[in-house]
Amino acid sequence: MQGLRCAAFCAILLCPLPTLSSTVFRCEDAKGHVTFTRQGCPNEHSQSLQQAYNPTPGSGKPVPLAKPRKASRESKKKDEYELTVIGVKQDGCGNLLSSSERRAAIIKQQIRLGMNRSDVESSLGKPDKVTEQNGQTRYVYQGKKGNKRNVSFDEAGCVKGKAKRKSASKK
Repeated sequence: MQGLRCAAFCAILLCPLPTLSSTVFRCEDAKGHVTFTRQGCPNEHSQSLQQAYNPTPGSGKPVPLAKPRKASRESKKKDEYELTVIGVKQDGCGNLLSSSERRAAIIKQQIRLGMNRSDVESSLGKPDKVTEQNGQTRYVYQGKKGNKRNVSFDEAGCVKGKAKRKSASKK
């Protein structure tokens, strides 16, 4: 009886597993640009179902999802210079800093125009003192050697002007 169970278990392990595939929407706009999505196409695009089959590596030739259209030289030249912006993240401070410039400034503990309050706190930590006057906020950082660092923010919470350092006067 145990030998029969063992043989059944081994037979299950040796059976090939079914390959996984999915059906996706193939969306094509008026200019012939093709997009594949699982959520459906916009109304102005033509829509068709596409069977997406992803064979396991080494199981044969790759299966293309769509055949690219050959473009004429004129349309190719036009497409080379077209730029489509899908979305730009607005940081609320005029996008004065790119994300890499922002990261570098935070790591170097620098305060730059275009940073917001959370950027300053990521760079310098929580302020020792916070003052507010006429809708403007100022963070004050007290250094170990008596140095003060003031960071002023405008009404939108963005760094205003340069960060100023003041050293304590010795008496």
